[in-house]
Amino acid sequence: MQMSDTRQIAATPAEVYAALLNPEVLKACVPGATEVTGSPEDGFEASVTQKVGPVKATFKGQVTLSDMIENQSLTITGEGKGGAAGFAKGGAEVRMEAVDGGTALSYDVEAKVGGKLAQLGSRIIDGFAKKMADQFFTNLQETLEGPAEPDAAEGEQKKGWLGRLTGKT
Repeated sequence: MQMSDTRQIAATPAEVYAALLNPEVLKACVPGATEVTGSPEDGFEASVTQKVGPVKATFKGQVTLSDMIENQSLTITGEGKGGAAGFAKGGAEVRMEAVDGGTALSYDVEAKVGGKLAQLGSRIIDGFAKKMADQFFTNLQETLEGPAEPDAAEGEQKKGWLGRLTGKT
């Protein structure tokens, strides 16, 4: 299963890149993540609980970052085992380009599953994988930009994760 998409994020490429290297941001952005530990250099260990069709499982696995070009691109590769449910593995090539108003983030995702999950059929698996990728990048966008605030018209800027950490907007 493969898919591609592009999103506009109201943050600099440096902020987007830094977020993708931060285990706390990854934990907040990966749907169902209960734990993400490690570092960009050594890789991350993650626990993710998901329900795919009738199969619910907790996947424990490794996430590695490679082909890292600071503030421009990186490749995220992950593999997790979910016991009797089977396994899931995949990767995403992520590219960041400065544009007016922030960053154009584009990604190409490839995912594979095996075990009970593979028996669900490609339609269910493909739909689930697309939903997971969309949710991850939506969560990343909201983490960086901050939630939409109804009082933004009063001149207050939204604070993303970087602003909350540094106290800056």
